[in-house]
Amino acid sequence: MKAFRSVVLCLSVLLVTACTCKTRPQSIDNVPVAVAGDVLKDVYFEFDKSELTASAKATLQDNAAWLKDNMETAVTIEGHCDERGTREYNLALGQRRAQSVYDYLRGLGVGEARMSTVSYGEDQPLDPGHNEAAWSMNRRAHFRMQMGQ
Repeated sequence: MKAFRSVVLCLSVLLVTACTCKTRPQSIDNVPVAVAGDVLKDVYFEFDKSELTASAKATLQDNAAWLKDNMETAVTIEGHCDERGTREYNLALGQRRAQSVYDYLRGLGVGEARMSTVSYGEDQPLDPGHNEAAWSMNRRAHFRMQMGQ
């Protein structure tokens, strides 16, 4: 009986330790949680716009320089939106955002063969909140890197 209690105590400690992990959740209320870019920085858009801001262009110039120095890396440019608007509208807006980034990077000399685009619309928010601060973080283009291309 003493051995059984020891095993139960050890398992309880392991369970509590495992549950206190500080990793970011994969979803909140069944909405996938995205992660901001580390190496290639995300660019952000105004409400209902796909035009690049001056700040976005500056970020893309830095991203283009990194991509030119790392020719083995290909990227998928993901277009994202906030939750306002229909799903169909946001998928189209996300695609326009991704295409704007693609076109700008191509103009800076990043090869077309190394880039692709996809739109997730409102389906992968960076911030799952329902306010302007969250929405402004979700209106973005994100870079998913594929190494060794």
